[in-house]
Amino acid sequence: MSHATLLAFALFAFAASITPGPNNLMLLASGANFGFRATLPHLLGVASGFLLLVASVGLGLAAVFVRWPWVYAGMRWVGAAYMLYLAWRIATAPRPHASRTRASASRPMSFLGAVAFQWVNPKAWLMAVSAFSTYIPASRGVLLPLGAVLLFGAINLPSITAWAFGGSHLQRVLSTRGRALAFNLLMAGLLLASLAPMLRASAPG
Repeated sequence: MSHATLLAFALFAFAASITPGPNNLMLLASGANFGFRATLPHLLGVASGFLLLVASVGLGLAAVFVRWPWVYAGMRWVGAAYMLYLAWRIATAPRPHASRTRASASRPMSFLGAVAFQWVNPKAWLMAVSAFSTYIPASRGVLLPLGAVLLFGAINLPSITAWAFGGSHLQRVLSTRGRALAFNLLMAGLLLASLAPMLRASAPG
């Protein structure tokens, strides 16, 4: 990989990681509702699950969907249903500093839940497939794809962390019930809006 291609790949990884999407919107909402420390398992699950997804695509998993597109179609609808549930959870999350009884009814996403979500996250798939189809040559062995995966992960982690950290700093602003409700409804609406590319997308290939 030339220096110019490496730079272009790094810029792509940053732009794809920092822009809004299901992961970043949920991390922002989680940080605002539960705080940064409580959101850490969710954050690390996103980073780990995305790294695993990118590595799998780099090693040829996307070929499965080219051969059996119905598998990808099924994953899209499962992901759509799960994102509807997540939007409902965000919309009904307790406001920051709510009573323990109310807050205990809603918790941040777990590490394993965030790992699993990457496999039905449309933006994660688009990022992974685009990275390898555009920047990484197909027949260069294992070292180049592995290096690309590690670089993508190194760029992705601080990018998504910024969303969770930024959300945690909104807690003071969202300390009233009305503001918290408005914020959560906005986040839920944006998450639902991100369903559109999932339902329109064709199988990677």
